[in-house]
Amino acid sequence: MEESTKIPSATLKRLPIYLRILKEHKSEGYISSTMIAKDLEISSIQVRKDLSAISKVSGTSKKGFKINDLIKSIEDFMGVGNSHTAVIVGAGKLGQALLHHSGFENDIKIIFAFDNDESKCDGQKIFDISRLEKLVGSTKVDIGVITTPKENAQEACDRLVASGIKAIWNFAPTILKVPENIAVKNEDLSASLLLLAKQLEFKED
Repeated sequence: MEESTKIPSATLKRLPIYLRILKEHKSEGYISSTMIAKDLEISSIQVRKDLSAISKVSGTSKKGFKINDLIKSIEDFMGVGNSHTAVIVGAGKLGQALLHHSGFENDIKIIFAFDNDESKCDGQKIFDISRLEKLVGSTKVDIGVITTPKENAQEACDRLVASGIKAIWNFAPTILKVPENIAVKNEDLSASLLLLAKQLEFKED
């Protein structure tokens, strides 16, 4: 989405959380920026700034935002309703957990995975890595998920990009080199756990 490049990355990361909070309070009809801010532990000013960056929905001083209008506005911005497909490279424990995870939004479907270990390939959901280019190219997949070891991640990325993938969700602990037109989201599980441990220390202090 071209306009999203003008939105701060921190704001983009908060949008799915805003959407979840709004849906939880949907029956109430209206919600204030203060209530949203409380759930996220940020300021109400930041909430209003985030929402104004992606939505023309304005709140009132007495009622706040109309929830249904705000939900529609955020979903339109995020492209909810636009169906996307994804594949996984690396069918280890993490890859298979993602492959069979049922909690993703209906708009994104992981259709199959690839691995270089023949014992993991069942010919239905998990295929040999040698078939990646043919299957990805023929099914017009949008998103590639990388759950390989660090040393195999760049090769997996290159093959996905060459097959027509436009976005990469990377779980390998390495920085991938991609063309400028490829979107990349890195998930560093080790760094996230260390950050959580540090936050725990602060809480205890």
